[in-house]
Amino acid sequence: MERHIERVLNRVALISVSIATLILLYLLLQTPETCIPRNAPRKPHFRFPKSSCDFYSRDYLPLHKKNTRLWSSKFWITRVSSYTHFFTQLYQMGVLKNHSKVLCVSAGAGHEVMALTKLGVEDVTGVELIESLPFVSRADPHNLPFFDEAFDVAFTAHLEDALYPLQYAREMERTVRKGGVLVVVVEERSEEEVKEIVRLFRMSSLLHSSYLTFIGNRITRILLKNKASA
Repeated sequence: MERHIERVLNRVALISVSIATLILLYLLLQTPETCIPRNAPRKPHFRFPKSSCDFYSRDYLPLHKKNTRLWSSKFWITRVSSYTHFFTQLYQMGVLKNHSKVLCVSAGAGHEVMALTKLGVEDVTGVELIESLPFVSRADPHNLPFFDEAFDVAFTAHLEDALYPLQYAREMERTVRKGGVLVVVVEERSEEEVKEIVRLFRMSSLLHSSYLTFIGNRITRILLKNKASA
């Protein structure tokens, strides 16, 4: 009796496995149907659908329209205004002039580049790991694609985020001419901490450091003079 029940169960299991295998093969061989209408706009005028049945058309925004929307946002305007005030002080100190060649390292979306351009600086270059055209080009801050002494001023507000701070500082120095200025913004630091940061810049000497409020945060602004090309 037990053997009979065992044989029946084995047959049922075999039949179940066979049915499941056939269903799986059917599903794999079945060509899925799409619910996107044939007359729907083709890419790039069609964004990736939220689901398989999301066929609603979404207009593709060209870069200049995206930038126009971004640059008119309150967040963007506020940050550019803060950078404008910051760089105006450097103008008053004689660090910046309209003919200065300025490099902005780790420039993000380009707030500082726009601010400098609006102030009248004629030659501003912004670099970041991810480009943000038209203000910021793609480049590794640890390996800048510029000749030695190509700039009069180098600016960064992201030294603290650098993976290799010493190499980051060395590249800034290399690209700034002898007698040029490096401007570094960090979170508010003590005098000893400022000295540690300055030691990263082995070819430069400290000109001035001061405490400021920048975009609602207390920061330390460090100005260094490049003594010689690296």
